Amino acid sequence: MHHVCIISYISEKILNRTTHNGFPIVISKEIPYLIGFVLRRDLCLAIEHLKQTNPEVTERTTFDFNHRSPENWKDFHSVNLSRIVDMAPLTVTVQTPMETVIEMFCKLGLRQLLVTEHGRLLGIITKKDVLNHVQEMEKKTES
Repeated sequence: MHHVCIISYISEKILNRTTHNGFPIVISKEIPYLIGFVLRRDLCLAIEHLKQTNPEVTERTTFDFNHRSPENWKDFHSVNLSRIVDMAPLTVTVQTPMETVIEMFCKLGLRQLLVTEHGRLLGIITKKDVLNHVQEMEKKTES
């Protein structure tokens, strides 16, 4: 399980510094309760569209994911992108057996799975993590 880049807002600068395929959205760093998950692809498309349609949106614009009323969208130093957030991402707890996690990845074709405890985001399990775990288990079985 990885501790992840958790966000309640993002800028293109942060996006360009990471290679993550998606980002868990939390209330804030101080209050890491999971709100949802946004895919990098959706985020990049939404930012590109906004930059093409609104000259006030630049690489310095901050994009937030909290639900705000449309009248607050007039402040283009911060643009709301809550519409692209998956508000019900799949999660497991730290008590979930690894066999169940592997089964979820296989049957559902997941790329990541969020780990929570009482609504707080603890980390993320990626497809690569699961593949590495399976390979380790196969090596132990062989020896």
